[in-house]
Amino acid sequence: MAAHSDSWDDMMRAVQAFHDKHDFRNTGGEELTYRVALMAEELGEISSCVTKGKPREALAEEVADLLILVMGTDIAAQLDLKSAFWNKMDKLMQRESRMIDGRIRVSEFRDVD
Repeated sequence: MAAHSDSWDDMMRAVQAFHDKHDFRNTGGEELTYRVALMAEELGEISSCVTKGKPREALAEEVADLLILVMGTDIAAQLDLKSAFWNKMDKLMQRESRMIDGRIRVSEFRDVD
């Protein structure tokens, strides 16, 4: 396996190269409704890996597919996902957690007693 950089910018360049190779911008591959459908499909494949007890490698591959789709959506929608990530993490770190039905939940808990 080739060594690859783990920097966000290098990963984004790789996803951009994939989009460019297949001309996603001009062939419908960056249409947001389509991308949401693809992400939902990948979530189904992730669910299948978990519920059917597939090997961790299969799960990792499906999660990587979802990550690549999310990164591609960053490109398609011209977002700044790296900044959005850190802004959201800052908010999440300020939140309290609660146990709900035996599982931890971190949320704003709006309209909840």
